[in-house]
Amino acid sequence: QVQVVESGGGLVQPGGSLRLSCAASGRSFSIYTMGWYRQAPEKQRELVAFITSGGNTIYADSVKGRFTISRDSAKNRVYLQMNSLKPEDTAIYYCNARPSDYLGAEFGSWGQGTQVTVSS
Repeated sequence: QVQVVESGGGLVQPGGSLRLSCAASGRSFSIYTMGWYRQAPEKQRELVAFITSGGNTIYADSVKGRFTISRDSAKNRVYLQMNSLKPEDTAIYYCNARPSDYLGAEFGSWGQGTQVTVSS
């Protein structure tokens, strides 16, 4: 089974920066699109950003210009550079790894999440 592990969360003041990391591994599982999602208390999980195997990226409007998603050459690690953080960014951030560029996140594997807290 594929395993997805996030790291890098923490407490930061507004305007600060964090970098999240995600590693995906598993037998008989090719990594294509990987993405970051977040879930704040009492809210549904929402897209933050994703990156395809070809390097195409999509960002939520709320993070455009502030966050950058990238991945390493092996394409089994993905990063989220988070700058100019706002209290509204406070959430648990989850990584998703998909076996295809043509399937949605619901067909992928999820990590356990990493907490990001931006003080107000």
